[in-house]
Amino acid sequence: MSRDLGATGVKAVLLDIEGTTTPIAFVYGVLFPFARAHLTEFIGAHAASPAVDDLTRALAGEHAAERSQGEQPPPWSAGAAAYALWLMDRDRKSPGLKGLQGLVWEQGYRAGLLRGQVFPDVPAAIRRWRHNGLDVAIYSSGSVLAQRRLFESTEHGDLSPLLSGFFDTAVGPKTSADSYARVAKALGREPREVLFISDVTAELVAARAAGLETRLSLRPGNPPQPGADDFEAVTTFDDVR
Repeated sequence: MSRDLGATGVKAVLLDIEGTTTPIAFVYGVLFPFARAHLTEFIGAHAASPAVDDLTRALAGEHAAERSQGEQPPPWSAGAAAYALWLMDRDRKSPGLKGLQGLVWEQGYRAGLLRGQVFPDVPAAIRRWRHNGLDVAIYSSGSVLAQRRLFESTEHGDLSPLLSGFFDTAVGPKTSADSYARVAKALGREPREVLFISDVTAELVAARAAGLETRLSLRPGNPPQPGADDFEAVTTFDDVR
């Protein structure tokens, strides 16, 4: 269904990445395997760098919290990489893990081993929204660094200059309404002026609770979502105008 965003009062479009701008197959079939293959070596080679040291300390705190809650991650003596891989096996949205993955992916992008992928309708839609005076921003559980590198390196060119902001879980969990209120404030918009598009209904529920407009992304490979009928579906950004 075509949407007249101007008529709804929308002034900013906030996009998820996985399953929304980018195929899930790229995330799980390319990015995650690349991180898994290089994570241990990367941590060992850069352990003395402030960025990796900070993220390792963050992981140590998460590890201690896991143990106190009765979880059984690998002992910390096995190393940060062992715990990070344990988190990956469980698809955890760990800030420490996401930060490390972002650094590993950045190395891959810079070396030409990785190149960002987006659906074919995404570049034209972003350009159209910007031409119509809308802000366009990204909110993903992946680190801001990882988001930037993905959009900088697509086969359609560098899309990052078209994006008004990048947000990760530093603003809060994607299933918390408060997170979306913070993102809207950072964009200088009222929540009702922001349209959030995601493939995850739990995120859309939170965004709607914060007062945002919402659409459910239905892309090839996306798994079924509970409560999908409660949200207007988007199969292509060509229909979001």
